[in-house]
Amino acid sequence: MAPPSATESYTTNGPVKITGATSSQEEASGKAKVKMAFPSPPVFEDKHEEREYLKGRLAAAFRIFGKYGFDEGVAGHITLRDPVDPSTFWVNPFGVAFSQIKKSDLIQVDHDGKVIDGGPCRLLNAAAYMIHSAIHAARPEVNCAAHSHSIYGRSFCALGRPLDIITQDSCAFYNDHVVYEQFNGIVLAEHEGKEIAKALGDKKAALLQNHGLLTVGRTIEETIFWFVSLEKCCHAQLLADAAAAGRGGQTVKINEQDAAFTYKSVGTPRAGWFSAKPLFDVIHEETNGAYLQ
Repeated sequence: MAPPSATESYTTNGPVKITGATSSQEEASGKAKVKMAFPSPPVFEDKHEEREYLKGRLAAAFRIFGKYGFDEGVAGHITLRDPVDPSTFWVNPFGVAFSQIKKSDLIQVDHDGKVIDGGPCRLLNAAAYMIHSAIHAARPEVNCAAHSHSIYGRSFCALGRPLDIITQDSCAFYNDHVVYEQFNGIVLAEHEGKEIAKALGDKKAALLQNHGLLTVGRTIEETIFWFVSLEKCCHAQLLADAAAAGRGGQTVKINEQDAAFTYKSVGTPRAGWFSAKPLFDVIHEETNGAYLQ
């Protein structure tokens, strides 16, 4: 399916015209609406060509995670739904450092959890299969899912609460993230993966209590940007809450009307994809494209 036109952005409920929305501030001041044209993700007629391109982007995504310190030993995984056989997905091999992953290292996993193709190391992280296979099965529009034990994400997840909408960036998660309140250890059971997918519902992100962050998207880029941004939102709230408590007060929350309006600009799949572009451009330059091998 072709991507939306340049003046549209997408939410889980369908296309929303950016140019048709007004905030309370705009209504009060009479400011003119501004049309913004964004580039689109590439479209491929050949699904095998698309697979090769996306595998390169997935390898770059792992390099980004490595750069930002989202690795913790062998924990963490990002999956890509295979465009040729959508019942399978590509994932990182167990035990290979994020910062060293190449396209040729990725492994393809079928719906039974069997590695059917990929690089020289074909070890599969069982937790990756249990969580991601359930999400890909439950959400046909989701082509990528990311989970890792980032430091601020897992710290915030120990609080067992959703984000407060206190910054423009956090508006991307307004009514679009959940808290998964159970912690049953390492996810090694099919039932637990399905419970996480059920709790996620149609949202873009989950705070896995006592565990870490999970984000999903229609594209690799969108998914990665949501993860990076959610990690920073967790960091910002931890700092803001501590500062406010030290002064005997609370943080100032963005009102629902303005949060909903801002979401339409910063929280859509197209906005996530475009916002990730600098991350991928930088990692390509810094690695001289080594991840594409």
